[in-house]
Amino acid sequence: MFLTRLIYASTIGDNFSQHSIEGILEAARCKNMKHNITGVLCFNCDYFLQCLEGPRADVNETYKRILNDDRHHSVVMLDYREIDSRDFSDWSMGYVPSSTISVPINLKFSEAADFNPYLMSGASAYMMLKALKQSVPTL
Repeated sequence: MFLTRLIYASTIGDNFSQHSIEGILEAARCKNMKHNITGVLCFNCDYFLQCLEGPRADVNETYKRILNDDRHHSVVMLDYREIDSRDFSDWSMGYVPSSTISVPINLKFSEAADFNPYLMSGASAYMMLKALKQSVPTL
């Protein structure tokens, strides 16, 4: 088994509602626990940034489902690599909404304080997710 990390960005779609985020998190946490996937989801009113870690085949299958989810579009893979260890092992799917706490972290790893993952490299997105993890309680 090889551990893999995948990070992607996407834009919310027309079929997304404010209630969708709770459903996404609940379903992700349940499925991820069954497939030994860990990770984190960042969200504001426009964009998603998500990191998935786990067995390569399971991460790939999860990403295929994500690509076919009509609650978002313009999915761009920012990073995909084999890893030696997980950075989000205590989260089946952590959640970091946009907030005043995240603004200075966004600015540190992006060209602006506003959250727009399309303006980040894969390495910057990964470092930002790790920094955000340090600023929120474990779920």
